[in-house]
Amino acid sequence: MAHSDALNIVPFEERFRSQVIALWQSCGLTRPWNDPDKDIDRKLTDENGAFFLLLGADEAVIGSVMVSHDGHRGSIYYLSIDPAHQAEGYGKQLMAYCEAYLTDLGCPKINLFVRRGNEAVVSFYEKLGYTEETAVPMGKRLIPDI
Repeated sequence: MAHSDALNIVPFEERFRSQVIALWQSCGLTRPWNDPDKDIDRKLTDENGAFFLLLGADEAVIGSVMVSHDGHRGSIYYLSIDPAHQAEGYGKQLMAYCEAYLTDLGCPKINLFVRRGNEAVVSFYEKLGYTEETAVPMGKRLIPDI
């Protein structure tokens, strides 16, 4: 399917919150231990990044992505495209937008995480030039969402 010229990448606005959460749910991004409302609230306090939406002509949310940087590395998370519009190049479009955003900030590198077993998403990122790194991601929850 061809891209519509009416698609627009815009900063997150509160009026799209419910559409974004529904999008994340339809894409399988939500987890019981992460409250998506709290994740949005936290992102809105982030002064080192952005939260972008891809909107259709009718202002329906087709995609979303959160981007952040720490001065050296950029992070991409919650990249999502409505399943009805996947494989149309919109994920690639959002990633290019994020890469340009981070490059303009002087950020030299992007890190992102893909859940083990999600080979379709690994393949998507590999086609964009991303490679698996030798670092071991580690984490510790400080504030429970549930």
